[in-house]
Amino acid sequence: MTEIEMLKMSIEEFDRLQDYMQSSDKESEAYKKMKRRYTALKVILTASGINLTEIDYIKE
Repeated sequence: MTEIEMLKMSIEEFDRLQDYMQSSDKESEAYKKMKRRYTALKVILTASGINLTEIDYIKE
C-alpha cells in the first residue's frame, strides 16, 4: 500500500468517524472511544501535512 493510499484511507475514516460521532450521545462510552480514535487520526493526518480545515467539522 502506498503512502497516498494510506492517507486516503485515513481521511475517509476520519470523515466517517465524525459522522458517527455526530449521531452519538457525547456521554456514551462509544462516543468516548470514537473521540480517542478521532484524536489519533487527527494527529496522524496533521503530521502527514493534511490540512484539516475543510474536513474537520467536529473541531474538538
